[in-house]
Amino acid sequence: MKRYIHPGKLVATCLFLFSTVAGVRAQQSTPYDAARLKTSWEVIENHYQGSDNFQSAFTFVNTAGKPFPSKGWQLYFNFIRMVTPGELPGHVKVEHINGDLYRFTPADGFNGIAAGDSLKLAITGDAWAVNFTDAPTGLYLVWEEQPEKGFSIKDYSIRPSTTAKQLMRYPGDKTAVVTPTDIFKQNAAVKDIPASQLPLVFPTPKSYTATGKGLVLDAFPEVKADPQLSASAAALDAELLTLLGKRKKGTTVINLVYDAAITAPEGYRLKVAPEGITITAGTETGAFYGIQSLKTLIPPAAFAGNQKAITIPGVEVTDEPRFGYRAFMIDVARNFHNKRDMLRIIDLMALYKLNILHFHFSDDEGWRLEIPSLPELTTVGAKRGHSSDWKNMLPPSYGSGPDTTNTAGSGYFSRNDFIEILRYATARHIRVLPEIESPGHARAAVKAMESRYYRLKAAGRDQEANEYLLTDLQDKSEYHSVQYWNDNVMNVALPSTYHFLDKVVEELQSMYKEAGAPLESVHMGGDEVPGGVFEKSPACIALMQQDKSLKDVNDLWYYYYRKVNDLLKARDLSVAGWEEAGMRKTTVSGASQSIPNPDFVNDHFQLNVWNNVIGGGQEDLSYRLANAGYKVILSGVSNFYFDMAYMKSFDEPGFYWGGFVDVDKPFYFIPFDYYKNSKVDGRGNPVTPELFVGKDRLTGFGASNIPGIQGLLWSETVTSSDRMEYMMLPKLLGLAERAWAQDPEWATEKDSAKADALYAQAWSVFSNVMGKREMPRLDYYEGGFNWRIPTAGAKVENGVLSANIQMPGLVIRYTTNGDEPTLKSPVYTAPVAAGGKTVKLKVFSTKGRSSRTTTIKVPVADTQMKNNKL
Repeated sequence: MKRYIHPGKLVATCLFLFSTVAGVRAQQSTPYDAARLKTSWEVIENHYQGSDNFQSAFTFVNTAGKPFPSKGWQLYFNFIRMVTPGELPGHVKVEHINGDLYRFTPADGFNGIAAGDSLKLAITGDAWAVNFTDAPTGLYLVWEEQPEKGFSIKDYSIRPSTTAKQLMRYPGDKTAVVTPTDIFKQNAAVKDIPASQLPLVFPTPKSYTATGKGLVLDAFPEVKADPQLSASAAALDAELLTLLGKRKKGTTVINLVYDAAITAPEGYRLKVAPEGITITAGTETGAFYGIQSLKTLIPPAAFAGNQKAITIPGVEVTDEPRFGYRAFMIDVARNFHNKRDMLRIIDLMALYKLNILHFHFSDDEGWRLEIPSLPELTTVGAKRGHSSDWKNMLPPSYGSGPDTTNTAGSGYFSRNDFIEILRYATARHIRVLPEIESPGHARAAVKAMESRYYRLKAAGRDQEANEYLLTDLQDKSEYHSVQYWNDNVMNVALPSTYHFLDKVVEELQSMYKEAGAPLESVHMGGDEVPGGVFEKSPACIALMQQDKSLKDVNDLWYYYYRKVNDLLKARDLSVAGWEEAGMRKTTVSGASQSIPNPDFVNDHFQLNVWNNVIGGGQEDLSYRLANAGYKVILSGVSNFYFDMAYMKSFDEPGFYWGGFVDVDKPFYFIPFDYYKNSKVDGRGNPVTPELFVGKDRLTGFGASNIPGIQGLLWSETVTSSDRMEYMMLPKLLGLAERAWAQDPEWATEKDSAKADALYAQAWSVFSNVMGKREMPRLDYYEGGFNWRIPTAGAKVENGVLSANIQMPGLVIRYTTNGDEPTLKSPVYTAPVAAGGKTVKLKVFSTKGRSSRTTTIKVPVADTQMKNNKL
């Protein structure tokens, strides 16, 4: 999967600098009010001391009337960068607890912080920091007298980075930030296309004709359906009720016609004419997608509430998807997203004809699905908070803080919740693929089963205690994962590990059966098992001595997946996994290398390949695995990781280790030749064809092994519903277009100049469809979504400011007096003469939400300067 958060080596040093503290009392014996410790953090410098690390600083200000104590406290925080443990200047200790959790404690000689004084603490971390989501989070204090209670430091701010040394990651970094002028240049190729000339069905159908002869629905239409399409008729009735409300039926008829000649399982025909609407399909699924296309024909504002009348334009559409597998993955483990969030995701997927929901419910930081026979999975594995030993909960991660409630760090879906979600998805022709992360990224499960073990062991029930244990308790192996966990891997030599997995799969099958939902495969994870694991495990050593096919520790990996494959086969299920499940470690010319593993090619393994960072060296991995015979779902970070920030800006949330991902990245992806349209590498540098010389190309056989593509939203930085929707939208529309629409002409055109021209036209059409149709629709659809409103582009020439936007149809408003633009501010329609003024611009949606502010200080024009001199 992915999350190679730290681009540099996972090595760091710590340097702590303290301000002079005067008049500090020798000792503070009583707890201090954490609310009086005003705290801030800032980046000091990237590429600190000429290395791939950065220096940042905390500043603590004691606003209380008494000193901050010199002892008896611990200060915890989460930080995605590694720091070095030890005693620091100023007599403070720092230590890495586990994962992204750290702790400061006073050492002998620490004098505290006097009332009104401050403490500045500078640290050096690995890699670099670019935006506010790189900052430490979740700060809290623990007092010696109350070791089980944490007190959050809520007066905490992040100071914006503004200088080049704070923002440039390394020498040769392309730019400190994306400027308004950069955005203006990016938007310049987008032409404003009249709404009447835009296709009105989205995603782009296979065949589309606007007839100019539509109809007006001013009464409730009669829905007639052939028996084979009765479920679709009921769904359409419910949609119409939402739009029109209860009212008298009119004479308009909507016919759902079954036609066995339409053999594409998701294909349909749609005709809207003055006499009525006809949707023709050979399956319920095809009819359902015909209904979704009908919905995108409806004017966006109609979704604001019951309408007196709805005008639907006349069209004739013949359609079917390019790919049968059109997926979106949501991570609910790193931070929890509730049932409402899940249902809204499903609504979006259905509208835009995505049909696979990859449900990532377990990881190191959380297990989010109730398994009644293994209650600790949720009583322990779904709960994060502070504890003196963390035996019955998980430690805080990603800023979840010390409390176990009212935080995105804790929470799970009950069995009934999940069954409801499955039914909701199934009714919308979406299959849910559950993922049990294993054997790595499994700390929540590992620790939950250890808690179960100790509970039953204490009760004298030794046999039961060992039944589902995932840990070799004598294992002395030393390792750390990419996210710095040192105890997050299931032990693959223990029979109880497979008993555990089989029990979870058994209960999953029971839930799917009760929900009437299909379950054909289970995603078994498989990524990022760290080096060093299993090397000192007595259970693993004994297994290798017993099974002579296991020559070294690496062979345990293939042993594990053979066992998992057999386990799922016994339940008539197949294996899905991350790319590593299909890889084998070997040597080439004496150097370590991973190649497609021939062992599982004929076992119907389906792999999500995430590692295609452009410039990272593995750009061809998807194609190598598909050429080798594996079924590959294209899930590359460079185009489809929606947790990547939209652009390089301190205020833009998200990671960026795989590059910055705006809606253009999924849109311009060419599934069978993504080298051709790769525009920048993971660091934002322009890409030339030479980068791909020597890389494997996709063969015709390989293309037959690519069922589809997938967008993914990892949730390390996603702690709320609004942030979730912001990161998803509008990126999800680029995914939907590329997954459903046929191979575009610009993707296959061999003449590069012609291809570029065709792409520019297609991008303009897509941008206009977003700005004038789909984003306005999402302002109201299902109550409205918090989609990201792009910031305005701007340039200045001779005292005149020009502005533009990524999505024509949205409105730019501006001020020239220093005030923030509001809905009452002037609308930008033409360049503004503003020499000597500060212009502020905001982009507004139809519902009145706005983008972040673009601020431009316009220099005095040359002519104005001459006049002033005269």
